[in-house]
Amino acid sequence: MNDEYLWDGTGEPDPEMQKLETTLGRFRHQDQPPDFSQVVIAPRQTFWQKFSISRLSLALAAATAAVLLISIYGVIRWNQNHNAASGSGWDVQSLTGTIRVESTDSGKKTASTKLAAGQILITDSHSKANISVSDIGTVSVEPNTRLRLEVGGNGHNHLALDVGTIHAFIWSQPGEFTVKTPSAIAVDLGCAYTLQVDDAGAGLLRTNLGWVGFKHEGREAFIPAGAVCGTRPKVGPGTPYFEDASEQFRDALSKFDFSSGTPAQRSEEISQLLDSSRQRDALTIWHLLSRVDESERGRVYDRLATLVPPPPGVTREGILRLDQSMLDLWWNRLGLGDVSLWRTWERSWSPKKI
Repeated sequence: MNDEYLWDGTGEPDPEMQKLETTLGRFRHQDQPPDFSQVVIAPRQTFWQKFSISRLSLALAAATAAVLLISIYGVIRWNQNHNAASGSGWDVQSLTGTIRVESTDSGKKTASTKLAAGQILITDSHSKANISVSDIGTVSVEPNTRLRLEVGGNGHNHLALDVGTIHAFIWSQPGEFTVKTPSAIAVDLGCAYTLQVDDAGAGLLRTNLGWVGFKHEGREAFIPAGAVCGTRPKVGPGTPYFEDASEQFRDALSKFDFSSGTPAQRSEEISQLLDSSRQRDALTIWHLLSRVDESERGRVYDRLATLVPPPPGVTREGILRLDQSMLDLWWNRLGLGDVSLWRTWERSWSPKKI
């Protein structure tokens, strides 16, 4: 057989080869040959590449397990610290001057660096202190301050500020840290704030970060960052307002909250508040809905609706009858925090439990 016949079909064919061609010819492809130009050949994985993928899966699984273990450890550690704080007290550090820790029962002074339940921390005009509130935050104590650590009926210790100034920075879950004053209870909702109480028991709360709840016998105030709220004995918290509000607005609000004027005077104060309010003052106007007489509530509603239109589900009739769910929906529209945080934790610090 000519070799050229095998390559290009030229030359003399071999009979055996022709017989083989005839036998196999019925399997010949009759269409156009396929185009393999777009086929991408995947590189073969080596053993170590396959092992790397397996190691990645194991690493992810290990990381997930680690996060879970850390979370469980954190919960256990928090409970241990929380229980320890309830039993042995909170760490106290003197920053300047000399601080005093006394027992509320005997008045006996101690040299302890702990503030235990039932003890009083006192700073004079030259001393400052810092309190480590378990693992949930810190409290800086200014000069001329007197505060107590009390046991709450809900299992949480809380501070009682009799007089002076404290700065609280709390990173725990909302409602975990509370401070009682002579006229209201401050409830942390994840924030930083300053609380002052004077010799007469009147107080002022200024929120720097997050927001704080203020309550006394059903009277509530929600104080977001940048806002302040006064409080008075036998009255409770006033109406919160932003500090950059106009002087006319602030003066009218102070009279409305803490002066016992005639109905005509109160109506005039409400008019001044509504007329001088900005969109940012919707914080204050929202609070007024539950603080004015029923006869005044309609015009307060109208002004708030102009500043921040009510969301779906909120009606004029519902607000006039102080429907709580509608009030909460409208609060959330203000963009100052979700009021459900307050509703969720309200029971845990109720005055009946502390």
